[in-house]
Amino acid sequence: MYAQNYDESNIPDYAVPEILTDRNGQKIETAGQWENQRRQELLEIFEEQMYGKVPEFEYHATYRSKSLSSPELSGKATQEEVTITLSNERGQVDINMLLTLPLNTGAKVPVFLGLNFQGNQATHPNPEIAITGNYVIGGDQLGVRDNKATEQSRGARISRWPLDLILKSGYGLATIHCGDIDPDFDDGFKNGVHSLSPDMLNTVAPADHWGTIAAWAWGLSRAMDYLSADDRVDPDRVAVIGHSRLGKAALWAGAIDERFALVISNDSGCGGAALSRRRIGETVEAINTSFPHWFCKNFHQYNGNEDDLPIDQHMLIALIAPRPVYVGSAQEDQWADPKGEYTSIFLAGPVFKLYGFQTLEEAEQPPTDHPVSLGKQGYHMRSGGHDMTEYDWQQYIRFAHQQLPAH
Repeated sequence: MYAQNYDESNIPDYAVPEILTDRNGQKIETAGQWENQRRQELLEIFEEQMYGKVPEFEYHATYRSKSLSSPELSGKATQEEVTITLSNERGQVDINMLLTLPLNTGAKVPVFLGLNFQGNQATHPNPEIAITGNYVIGGDQLGVRDNKATEQSRGARISRWPLDLILKSGYGLATIHCGDIDPDFDDGFKNGVHSLSPDMLNTVAPADHWGTIAAWAWGLSRAMDYLSADDRVDPDRVAVIGHSRLGKAALWAGAIDERFALVISNDSGCGGAALSRRRIGETVEAINTSFPHWFCKNFHQYNGNEDDLPIDQHMLIALIAPRPVYVGSAQEDQWADPKGEYTSIFLAGPVFKLYGFQTLEEAEQPPTDHPVSLGKQGYHMRSGGHDMTEYDWQQYIRFAHQQLPAH
């Protein structure tokens, strides 16, 4: 059984894999070499050894939109539920997206897209928002009983989705319950979008079969399909954002889908922004033991064996270059390893430099509540614990203003 470490002095010596040297020992010296050679190589390694490969399969997508009324948003925004239905001969999955867009902008709207934990109804108190019927994590304080959302869940997570701030800043918000895409429990990859996959014809999933994190990331791309076709939305200014395990999904979605113009990770920890080799707080073994469905089976061979990983998370962040990326941490959230999250985005710097951008200059993590940004990289560690707060959103919006200017 693994033992958790929260003591920096107990972190073993480690060396991260060289980001600008390919499998054959060749140095990567230009952005072209990165894009045509090293980037694709790293994507394949991450798929094979960590997140899993999405098998090729055909599906049909249809969209159904329902406008909602809300006195709170009257004159300020439109709000609607968009049902994204994915179907093939193996079944059907409905992904319900809550889309809120500011009115009277006079231009196409930039949008933040992110998954939520307890259902769309938990992000806003509008009584017209449908309560999710899918598997939900949480307890009575969030209006969840026996993994089902109840009427008491309405608005329970509004603090994580400060809609007034987002709308006043000129952005729209699109959010989806992660359980619509894939339920967050070990079901042998039989439910959610996995059920549409041809690999499910086998009784046992292959060792590199896509896990739940990869399924969530794939679902975010299906939401992007819709947003790209909505003539009210600016498809060149969609930012993907996620908190905790959903931050892991946002980073992977941003790495594999270059349509996302900005990628934001909030307290994403191991398997997200934090370096695996630091072995502090949430470790590879801890995550694979508690949540064996998040990653592919191949990743389990690195339990307590992080030094044999051919990749680490600074490489994941580098895969987002040259697009902007922001990592948010919380001082009291040692499970997510704030120092490891900062070190990761710092070590991704050489790839951003290939594109001519300035990068974060200090290897030392910045002080609490002192955000830093340079070039296409941004970071902060706020005071407090594991959460996504209005302070976090203020930094993300500020960075988005810098990185996603109106056309």
